[in-house]
Amino acid sequence: MSKDAVRTAQAAAHPEATVTPADAGDAGYSKDLKARHVNMIAIGGAIGTGLFLGAGGRLHSAGPALALAYLVCGIFAFFVVRALGELVLYRPSSGSFVSYAREFLGEKGAYVAGWMYFLNWSTTGIADITAIALYTHYWSLFTDIPQWTLALVALAVVLAVNLISVKIFGEMEFWFAIIKVATLVGFMLIGIFLLATQHEVGGRTPGLSAISDHGGVFPHGVMPVVLVMQGVIFAYAALELVGVAAGETAEPEKVVPRAVNSIMWRVGLFYVGSVVLLALLLPGSVYSADQSPFVTVLSKIGVPAAGDVMNLVVLTAAMSSLNSGLYSTGRILRSMAMAGSAPKFTARMNRSQVRYGGILLTCAVCVLGVGLNYLMPSQAFEIVLNVASLGIVSTWVIIMICHLVFVRRAKAGLLTRPSFRLPGSPVTEFTTIAFLIAVLALMWNDPEVGRKTLLLIPVIAVMLVGGWFGVRRRVAKTEDRELAELAE
Repeated sequence: MSKDAVRTAQAAAHPEATVTPADAGDAGYSKDLKARHVNMIAIGGAIGTGLFLGAGGRLHSAGPALALAYLVCGIFAFFVVRALGELVLYRPSSGSFVSYAREFLGEKGAYVAGWMYFLNWSTTGIADITAIALYTHYWSLFTDIPQWTLALVALAVVLAVNLISVKIFGEMEFWFAIIKVATLVGFMLIGIFLLATQHEVGGRTPGLSAISDHGGVFPHGVMPVVLVMQGVIFAYAALELVGVAAGETAEPEKVVPRAVNSIMWRVGLFYVGSVVLLALLLPGSVYSADQSPFVTVLSKIGVPAAGDVMNLVVLTAAMSSLNSGLYSTGRILRSMAMAGSAPKFTARMNRSQVRYGGILLTCAVCVLGVGLNYLMPSQAFEIVLNVASLGIVSTWVIIMICHLVFVRRAKAGLLTRPSFRLPGSPVTEFTTIAFLIAVLALMWNDPEVGRKTLLLIPVIAVMLVGGWFGVRRRVAKTEDRELAELAE
């Protein structure tokens, strides 16, 4: 008899009090994250190197239509976070969607969800330390220091911050987000001033002519816009951190709805608004993947030290992403370890309630990334970025599947949905899943990057199957123990 069967029987026997299963991985957590921390984690998750750096190359290849790509992907990202927010209010858990996958999809579902999320963040961590090293090389003071050395130093600094306490993590993310938001607001004010005064940018008058005189909204057709979708989704990765952080806040029922609902207007303002502004200031062909589009504009109007300031902000964004990755994988791996599907040491906590076991495992993979920076410094970033995209898409799909099962059980009277809900269920879930799968399928049209990424799927599948056979006995023993406790 499964745990779900036991819970269903209990709910049927006591319909007035639906059983809310607790995740063993939640034991021992402090509630040190305040509302301002969670709100800024939500902002920080929505603003990163995908905008500050990645938008330049995407504007060059897709043109002004990139704004539409950000808008479409942003809507589906909002659906995912809204679904996760509803699950969080049903049962706050620092195990987040892995905990929900265990409840609604079983241990195999939790196993796949957890390890794909670990794949996402461990490879993203490698991308982050690579980016930090590259950004640091911008200044002549660090040019002679090997890339792998700078990557290792960055990893050591962020690891130290994560091992101190969750409160320090929250404060660090709070100030990282403040820097990013202040920079974007400052740039947008400058851009609006340039448009309003018709001030020349690089010898060109800004306005609609920057779009209409250079091929229109789709200067290179629709396909380039489709192909950048993968990178746009990567730009939105980390929005699900709101769900992970909610397990360590004292009032999730107040904090989570506010943070989730604010994501939509932030996406509209910061991503779509910034890209539209960039497209109106300069033709897409002027931007490049080698330079932040914000630096491109500021340098064209002669702003002193524009490159230095923006490079510092992009460096901050990469540090923020690495910081978040270590935080989230530490919590997810502990939830998995308590169920037997991750190594036992990843469940360990120190006196400050920091999950140092899982954090150290993620760092171990990032150390391999330091080696990658040593062997292939010019290719390291692109290699890990594409692997991470598979983890992101799988995580979002699993969240939506969990929500589908959750709603089905609520309709059966086995549990109660909170008032904060994902609108349009089940159409919203199916549409989001179809969109994410379509983005993966369309990657096949990109032989240089996308196709090679898709060919990794069978390899990852074999590794997951092999890993499951390695842990299934331990998982079964843990499940039997929990069943015995539930049946008492």
